[in-house]
Amino acid sequence: MTELQNGSAPPRTNGAAAAATPNELETLCRALKAKVDDFLDTPTDDELLKSVKNQIIVARGVIDEALRRYRPDELSLSYNGGKDCLVLLILILASLPSSSDLRSSATTTTSSSSSSSTTTTAPPSKQQPSSSTSATTDPPPFPNRLQALYIRPPLPFPEVDEFVTETTATYHLDLTTSNMAMKPALTAYLQQRPDVKAVFVGTRRTDPHGAALTFFDETDAGWPRFMRVHPVIDWHYREVWGFIRALDIPYCPLYDKGYTSLGGTDDTHPNPALMEDDGTSRSKVDGQHFRPAYELTEDREERLGRDR
Repeated sequence: MTELQNGSAPPRTNGAAAAATPNELETLCRALKAKVDDFLDTPTDDELLKSVKNQIIVARGVIDEALRRYRPDELSLSYNGGKDCLVLLILILASLPSSSDLRSSATTTTSSSSSSSTTTTAPPSKQQPSSSTSATTDPPPFPNRLQALYIRPPLPFPEVDEFVTETTATYHLDLTTSNMAMKPALTAYLQQRPDVKAVFVGTRRTDPHGAALTFFDETDAGWPRFMRVHPVIDWHYREVWGFIRALDIPYCPLYDKGYTSLGGTDDTHPNPALMEDDGTSRSKVDGQHFRPAYELTEDREERLGRDR
């Protein structure tokens, strides 16, 4: 889709122009859902793509459960422009149109415009399982933006910052950026947004501190309290790139320069497992040639370019 390639912000419309039509985020989500559904429905003999399909189904189930447990204003995404949270972002957006706990913005605007009196919206009630609330309360409207938090490393790559900025506009993120360390950043974020009860995180099993995680984990003692949601926890490195490339999702250009795990400029280097001596690779960093990140195959080699 063109709007996903250029990274530019879609044109904004005012309330009158948007009446009786889905909001821009909903339109994007429906297009992404169709793209993911088409991938799932397309037969393949490729074993990698088969495993990607299985992982999508599992991840969607986790996301759907999170959407049943929490309202949109109670959910946020930990987002730093890396490959794992990018996959997670696409899957969240593609899952929103299927949620029975959201009502279409087109329905919302149509209902509002047909009222003869000025409409005021009461504060939403606390989230309960959908089975107990659907009969007595209307589901919340489709969100206009998806809440997200970007915790920048002390020395961020300009390419990462630029990609985060571009994708924030492309995917309609309500992004908060913090230059603090993780714990104080989370503390400040939850003070600013006290309704947030759960955060989607793109941690995978092979990441540091990821081995014992489940799909839903409360934060550890001594940390700000919220539910961590890990839909891609069991994805393998090759499956992450299989998804990105099969769906033609734009990604941070550092990955084409041999970087396989992104941190800051002080602790992140091109992966030595992707170094080539014959100079035939497309990318050259500090006089050395590297193949792109998607050519790496082993989970255990993913962080060879990280100092920590």
